Amino acid sequence: MSAPAPSPLAIVDAETLPRQEEVLSETALAFLAELHRRFTPRRDELLARRAERRAEIARTSTLDFLPETAAIRADDSWKVAPAPPALEDRRVEITGPTDRKMTVNALNSGAKVWLADFEDASAPTWENVVTGQLNLIDAYTRGIDFTDERTGKTYALRPDEELATVVMRPRGWHLDERHLTDAGGTPVPGALVDFGLYFFHNAKRLLDLGKGPYFYLPKTESHLEARLWNDVFVFAQDYLGIPRGTVRATVLIETITAAYEMEEILYELRDHASGLNAGRWDYLFSIVKNFRDAGPGFVLPDRNAVTMTAPFMRAYTELLVRTCHRRGAHAIGGMAAFIPSRRDEEVNKVAFEKVKADKDREANDGFDGSWVAHPDLVPIAMESFDRVLGDRPNQKDRLREDVDVKAEDLIAIDSLDARPTYAGLVNAVQVGIRYIEAWLRGLGAVAIFNLMEDAATAEISRSQIWQWINAGVVLDNGERVTAELARKVAAEELTDIRAEIGEEAFAAGDWQQAHDLLLKVALDEDYADFLTLPAYQQLKG
Repeated sequence: MSAPAPSPLAIVDAETLPRQEEVLSETALAFLAELHRRFTPRRDELLARRAERRAEIARTSTLDFLPETAAIRADDSWKVAPAPPALEDRRVEITGPTDRKMTVNALNSGAKVWLADFEDASAPTWENVVTGQLNLIDAYTRGIDFTDERTGKTYALRPDEELATVVMRPRGWHLDERHLTDAGGTPVPGALVDFGLYFFHNAKRLLDLGKGPYFYLPKTESHLEARLWNDVFVFAQDYLGIPRGTVRATVLIETITAAYEMEEILYELRDHASGLNAGRWDYLFSIVKNFRDAGPGFVLPDRNAVTMTAPFMRAYTELLVRTCHRRGAHAIGGMAAFIPSRRDEEVNKVAFEKVKADKDREANDGFDGSWVAHPDLVPIAMESFDRVLGDRPNQKDRLREDVDVKAEDLIAIDSLDARPTYAGLVNAVQVGIRYIEAWLRGLGAVAIFNLMEDAATAEISRSQIWQWINAGVVLDNGERVTAELARKVAAEELTDIRAEIGEEAFAAGDWQQAHDLLLKVALDEDYADFLTLPAYQQLKG
């Protein structure tokens, strides 16, 4: 910490929270300010590069592996750093926001890893940002417990050796933190705020616990963005006097452009890389976003019809496993989002069978672990991976040299037999309105129709409405998808919600606002890159 302390950041338009000063101490803010000064200009350049690349895709309607990095892909000699003991076995990972109850339950869940989420499962209210950090600090000092006010039930941490290892997910590069600005009024990127506060307060404490500061990196679109993260890690470790390579990062391959740069992403992060993850909904959202004007061959059917067995999704997941294992990294599979019903065992039975089939497929394909959204799914996923792995912590020795994925295989969208349906349009509207309404109230992970939905599912919902309208899609009932049809379905959904929850609850919610925002991002000719950008302007707190 020999560098002089930079100008402190200003906390703006934010209510002071209990214990806020523990998180936003002068030394922590000085660290954030230095991260901001050094790395925000490069972040801005990379966001501009995203727009340029999207324009090129609009012009060519194709993507390919990068010719300028062919030597990296051809070089068999490099590997990522060996996994630390705490990340050697990742066979089941549970995901969720960092509220107090979830923190205790996720750590106690029996999963090997908890993805502590400041991104898609968390609406970035000031309270969520600050108290989420406090909850993690309290967890590492065993100063956390939780009593449910409704039931009186108390939750407390199990012994340290039984707790999940935390892998924290900061916000993506595109999101700013409006409540923290520099002297010129420029907001600090949310990614640097989330990463910086967590790293500053917990890195040394985690090392004392025999673990380390581990991260999931979301929404990455290129190896240059991974390079930026690597430089952030190097600086942060030097700043706190922690050995380089202590940080470990798992990158979500949840954009179509990143799928063409998996090896390069691992290469850029190789001293800090832990693995790659296959994120289904954001990946589909990225395909729609990038190829939204590329013609009928790129029109996706109902989101629930695009399973991981679709040919272009198989190409993506098999390439991910092969790439990871070739380079000594973990390959982590996708999400089982089902939320068990406390009232309908038949619904649970059918859903559990689907979850088991999905996890069996991933384990058999060579994945080293997978995600679940609910503690009840941990044993199901664990059984699938136990059966394949046995006592081994992973199957990185399974190189999948049988896999040969061509550039065109990743975007062979028209290989699907399924087509858009009226029921699919209705579901997209339902999920969009219901999720956005909860998000505007500060909830990022929301159970809707027995599925745990987050920002990624809202993104694919609104993007499909946009794409179907602009592609002139004709549904299974013979209706063409138009703005008028979307408005009609949305109005009917508002009426249904009012009848379902009652006038009082409807009036207390943000339903009209959510309806209007969904239609804006689904119908505007100027497609918003991320739903959360206009939504953040309306978020309270």
